Amino acid sequence: MISVVIPVYNEEENILPLHERLLNILNSLNEDYEIIYVDDGSKDNSLNILKNLKGNVKVVELARNYGQHAAIFAGFSVVSGDKVITMDADLQNPPEEIPKLVEKFNEGYDVIATIRQQRKDSIFRKFSSHLNNYITKKITKVDLNDWGCMLRGYRKKIVERMLNNDEKTVFIPAIATYYTKNIVEIPIQHSQRQAGKSKYSLIKLVNLMFDLMTSFSNLPLEILLYGGILTAAFGILLGIVLALGRIFYGVEWALGGVFSLFSVLFILIGAQFFAFGILGEYIGRIYKQVKNRPVFVIENIYESKDNSLKKIKTTEENQ
Repeated sequence: MISVVIPVYNEEENILPLHERLLNILNSLNEDYEIIYVDDGSKDNSLNILKNLKGNVKVVELARNYGQHAAIFAGFSVVSGDKVITMDADLQNPPEEIPKLVEKFNEGYDVIATIRQQRKDSIFRKFSSHLNNYITKKITKVDLNDWGCMLRGYRKKIVERMLNNDEKTVFIPAIATYYTKNIVEIPIQHSQRQAGKSKYSLIKLVNLMFDLMTSFSNLPLEILLYGGILTAAFGILLGIVLALGRIFYGVEWALGGVFSLFSVLFILIGAQFFAFGILGEYIGRIYKQVKNRPVFVIENIYESKDNSLKKIKTTEENQ
């Protein structure tokens, strides 16, 4: 069976055209399938639209908005298929590309990553995506080119391994590569957003990058360590230069450099606060892990019964 997991947050205008296109594609594959929509605390009419969809559909209603990756994990917790495909609800991931992923599943791959061709995003989104791709590749040491595309495929065993992971902040495309080496990356088309607006602000993109770095690498701490060593060495060298200046050029020369000393002082103070910020990010994530609050809480689950969606479960917590 193929399980398609789709997080939904305020996408009322995109749901019906997305569902229609999905049904056309999945029915043409001659394989059993289910479509799992995860309503991530939508404030518009998205949930009501989802509950009236036809076909083999599950709707997972979360108690509030937890974010895209938490919503996908909520969908993972109820999948039945051995081939799990994730995608966004904004129609920028064309459903017509799904057969390419199914073909790679049939070739035996555990994780199918994708590369968006001719992206229809803004210059800012493209730049931040390229930066994130570069950092992710360096941190994970996995040679993939597009970590931000959510149209991806995961074998059921990989999904189960990710669900058993106890981390509270995870970047799904990266964490999946931790559990297998059987990965392939394929090109797919990318479309313009049909309606609504992107839910990723600059702050969310920065937080996502911090989640990635702190979950998979000690690089920021290592930068602070080596930066501190270099700063200390620079301070010693500067002290030697000032001492020699006083000896050879007199006290007046040393006093003449007082503003330079202030400049150096401000640089060092700024570096200290930057270091505190990095340490704070790690400590904050340790605090979140120790609190052990659930990543998501499922309020209700609706499933296709007698050609309509019926409530089958309420209130389920997951780590």
